[in-house]
Amino acid sequence: MKPTNPVFTGLPTTIFEVMSRLAIEHGSINLGQGFPDVDGPEDVRRAAAEALIAGPNQYPPMMGVPALRQAVAAANKRFYGLDIDWKTEVLVTSGATEALADIFTAIIEPGDEIVVIEPLYDCYLPMIRRAGGIPKLVRVTPPHWELDTGALAAAFSDRTKAILINNPMNPAAKVFTRDELTFIAELCVRHDAYAICDEVYEHIVFDGREHIPLMTLPGMRERAIRIGSAGKTFSLTGWKVGYVTATPRLLDPIAKAHQFTTFTTPAALQQAVAYGLGKDDSYYAGLAGDLEKKRDRLAAGLSALGFGVVPCAGTYFVTADFAPLGLSGSDAEICQRMTVEAGVTAVPVSAFYDGNAPATFVRFCFSKRDEILDGALERLGAWISTRVKAVA
Repeated sequence: MKPTNPVFTGLPTTIFEVMSRLAIEHGSINLGQGFPDVDGPEDVRRAAAEALIAGPNQYPPMMGVPALRQAVAAANKRFYGLDIDWKTEVLVTSGATEALADIFTAIIEPGDEIVVIEPLYDCYLPMIRRAGGIPKLVRVTPPHWELDTGALAAAFSDRTKAILINNPMNPAAKVFTRDELTFIAELCVRHDAYAICDEVYEHIVFDGREHIPLMTLPGMRERAIRIGSAGKTFSLTGWKVGYVTATPRLLDPIAKAHQFTTFTTPAALQQAVAYGLGKDDSYYAGLAGDLEKKRDRLAAGLSALGFGVVPCAGTYFVTADFAPLGLSGSDAEICQRMTVEAGVTAVPVSAFYDGNAPATFVRFCFSKRDEILDGALERLGAWISTRVKAVA
């Protein structure tokens, strides 16, 4: 029979699904997949319920309901000082992943080079390759996640169409500094490249850090494409409501790709997200503050057990090195054994690299209830104690 598309044929199931299935099978505490275990604000959910009952429940406008597009523009102004025309510069998508697919389809032509920083979210490379793009990979590695500016500059050329930057970064929990972003912006201007900015964790940064959209830097207002996510901002990942902000010249083809992908997103959810984006500063401070406490709780517990805990500047995730524990095996093998033997599930960091990855690091998600985090630490402690005695 004729072959199917080679990009997706034989592609393994995402590591998140693999580990989640294993966690269910063994009754494990799942700190692998990145979503909260409680729903987001009740007033936002109630707004969705009321909009659903009130209707209409037919196709909303392809670009998104005006209320949400206006709210996205207002949030850009409120948080970052960006003046955005909601009518021509904001698009609503069915999640940030759809936004990425639309952008890649609209921006990439066969043979275009796309600079991507590893570790990376697992959908990036297949989607870029399916659009005909050629990924040019530059890596940051634990424990410091330092950006090698020389390697980054070397990845750019006249063939570079865009850089894809995830900031704050999953799984590294890195928040790019102003100096790093300035260097990236200068490369984009020098090589006439776009910047595709996956900023879904924009409101989840810790220790007084500032999230700086690349779009706000000199020369980037017309080059940057900014992606946001209601799922992360309101702890409602199942809603799959994303939004794209870009200059009209870029947004127009992206909207056309969206038109022939999902066309639209449930209107009631859009109305509720529009309401949510207007919540006061205390909500946004509380979101980051509560997650920072959870980060500290899990990080302190892992450190006490003997893991080498890597600094976490934002997102839902903390990376830990199991090498100090004396455990043998790859990160994938350790995650499988931890699930089966300890009843705690993490994700191997090597899954976020395109080969030749750091081998002793695993990622834990801390956006869980405190009792879940404590239970995971208790199980890990018992398992590690048993393993150490067995080795001795």
